[in-house]
Amino acid sequence: MESRKVGIVGAGFVGATAAYSLAMLGTCHEVVLYDINTDVAKGKAIDIGQSTAYSPQGTIVTAAEDASDLSGCDVVVITAGVPRRSEMTRADLLLINAKIMKDVVGNIMKYSPNAIILCVSNPLDIMTYVIHKMTGWDRGRIIGMAGALDGARMAYQIQKVVGYGAGQTRAMLIGDHGQNMIPMPEISAVGGVPLKQIISNEDMVGIINRTKEGGAEIVKHLGTSAYYAPGRAISVMVEAILDNSRIVMPSCVMLDGEYGYSDITVGVPIVLGSGGVEKIIELDLDDEMKAKFKISVDSIQAGIDVLKENNFFD
Repeated sequence: MESRKVGIVGAGFVGATAAYSLAMLGTCHEVVLYDINTDVAKGKAIDIGQSTAYSPQGTIVTAAEDASDLSGCDVVVITAGVPRRSEMTRADLLLINAKIMKDVVGNIMKYSPNAIILCVSNPLDIMTYVIHKMTGWDRGRIIGMAGALDGARMAYQIQKVVGYGAGQTRAMLIGDHGQNMIPMPEISAVGGVPLKQIISNEDMVGIINRTKEGGAEIVKHLGTSAYYAPGRAISVMVEAILDNSRIVMPSCVMLDGEYGYSDITVGVPIVLGSGGVEKIIELDLDDEMKAKFKISVDSIQAGIDVLKENNFFD
């Protein structure tokens, strides 16, 4: 990819941290921050741009005056959306964020029709589905970022238990980005050594539970959701696309017969490269895992059904 231009829609903590991570690593030539609050996007673009004087190669960081400045992006990352407030039902949040997504996706289709879209907005799996239905694009070009973050959280918990292997821990998860996520210790490892050979079953249960609560734990301390780990997870995925690294990464994708499901977006391991989803890897799940996976799929489907009941897709 020659232009290596990345658009980031939503200049909040997550979007800005992703932009900063990309700029520090010199991953792309240009990063454009687009936000409904133009001043916020401008301020953060200037701040990040000034930090690039010390990065390995120059990255141009700008703020979009309007959606047309997102033209010609190779990758567009969507972090836009509102957090759930106490008076909101889940359906309220779904409909508000889905409407935001409709507007955002319309602009991407108009100005960057060849882009790969990376969805980070919550509820992640359902918003990824919305993008598929809005665009009608090839399913390989729309990816939800969840497993990259949840895998990093699981790796962190593993390292805290064993006390070694930082940077060498590879954790695999499938399912939704929520309470029904399914960590898979049997195919996770530290430095290539299977987890089951170095971690007790009791410790494994604790690791899995803490991974599932990883986001909530941060909210408890910060009063807001995480942004460093999500921002870095985004930059890893963008880099894999721009460099055609073809890395294996659990991601939210549209299934079309894989795992026995179709017309549903859920997290599974994929090969990530310049075409987006280059391959969906089908794991051989035992009956217990199939049952857990069904619970995860059903929870995503319930959210999609809420949108359908409210005629969102009409």
